[in-house]
Amino acid sequence: MSYPNFSHERELLAAGYQAIVGVDEAGAGALAGPLIAGAVILPLNSRLGELDDSKTKTPQARERLFDLICERATAWAVGEASVEEINTIGLRPANYLAMKRAVAQIPSADFVLVDAWTIPDLSLPQRGVIKGDHLIKSIAAASIVAKVTRDRMMHVLAKLHPAYGFAIHKGYGTKLHRDQIRTHGPSNVHRTSWEVFKTLS
Repeated sequence: MSYPNFSHERELLAAGYQAIVGVDEAGAGALAGPLIAGAVILPLNSRLGELDDSKTKTPQARERLFDLICERATAWAVGEASVEEINTIGLRPANYLAMKRAVAQIPSADFVLVDAWTIPDLSLPQRGVIKGDHLIKSIAAASIVAKVTRDRMMHVLAKLHPAYGFAIHKGYGTKLHRDQIRTHGPSNVHRTSWEVFKTLS
């Protein structure tokens, strides 16, 4: 198994950049809850050998890596796009908004590596890398930070809205979740602007 590495960060450091931040999001495909972006600057000596895209890790492994990332990162931050913003401006713009908010909390950043996309109207130079969360250490770290942060938020929402089982499916469109929406109707943390809700009501 190959893990993400620092090749992109090393290249950019050699080019004169000093604070390279990786960015990734969690929750884009969910039917409920916010969209969360993580932003992380990892030092080359962070020694996080098992770091990889959050989707390849168990919840326990993600929690352990989250703590290590927060301990060893030069800087890290999260940005959020709310359900209201997702419903109002749409998923992709909300995705970019969460990413920009995360990056803005790391004022030292001078280059941004983004999983898959580039962020419109970002003042910093950036590079979008397809499957960046599998290839680039700082992006993989950002994916872990985003996923763990969002999962924790969904556990809180599960207590506020116990009918939907958010702690189980984290707001994604599982059969259980769709059945719960059909039974109870959508809550105020569902992305009701999405076309799928026309068939679930």
